[in-house]
Amino acid sequence: MTYKVFLILTSVVLLSCLSKEKKENTVLADVKDTVVVRQDFKKYFDSCNVTGSIVIYDNTKHKWILSDTSDVNVQTLPASTFKIANLLIALETKTIKSENDVVEWIGKTDTIKYGYRPEIYHDMTVKEAFEVSAGWVFIELAKKIGKKNYEKYLQLCDYGNVNLSQKDSDFWNFGEFGISPINQVEFLKKLYDEKLPFSKRNMQIVKKVMLSEENENYEIHSKTGWTRENGLNIGWWVGYITKENNTYFFATRLLQNRNKNKANFGSCRKDITKAVFKELQISNF
Repeated sequence: MTYKVFLILTSVVLLSCLSKEKKENTVLADVKDTVVVRQDFKKYFDSCNVTGSIVIYDNTKHKWILSDTSDVNVQTLPASTFKIANLLIALETKTIKSENDVVEWIGKTDTIKYGYRPEIYHDMTVKEAFEVSAGWVFIELAKKIGKKNYEKYLQLCDYGNVNLSQKDSDFWNFGEFGISPINQVEFLKKLYDEKLPFSKRNMQIVKKVMLSEENENYEIHSKTGWTRENGLNIGWWVGYITKENNTYFFATRLLQNRNKNKANFGSCRKDITKAVFKELQISNF
């Protein structure tokens, strides 16, 4: 085999090695954890003409599976994957009472920044907005939440670099805010274990809203994301899959030069993840 296996021999191991200009946001693996680096997973990204990385955490075996040890620590905009944290914060600050609150259509949106999507231009519940990734809904919520509340909860969650210097409300799509794939997985595990600084009710609501695929063999709770900033397509698929009394947390991020746009960029987020899951015999989908 060409990949490397690292056994954790000390009480903790530092997985995040962030550059000095980034806010330090470390993730620690427990003494029970092992770390496996699968550099051969690069083939899946190559097949989609993108660069990127994938992080998986096997909850039963206490095992991290990484496609590399560098890109998995690099912070980029979370795009719509931030809707997971956004929904938690909206509920906790009582900006909304529940996922079924209705947000009224504002009448217009910036189609240059967000594309033309007439199917989402109507009043809708926050739950529906999460499912169809209606960004305008969460921008309206963000205006009510305020950046002080975001800073408070993001720091408590140890989520990303908490750089909210972006002038506009949608700092998760544009600006200097960033999170790494490893940090995404750590956040998801805390959500699953209900160890985030939110009420159990609110965490359970968000986990339920995240349910995106289910059958008799597995459930997937997840969120996709895609933004275009600094000449790059930044694509994500993050979440967790439960099957046979085990849970696997994952974060896949794709990067692509916008001068080399490919029509399959969006679908590759899930295609790469599922190909890795199939190779690891987690699921055949």
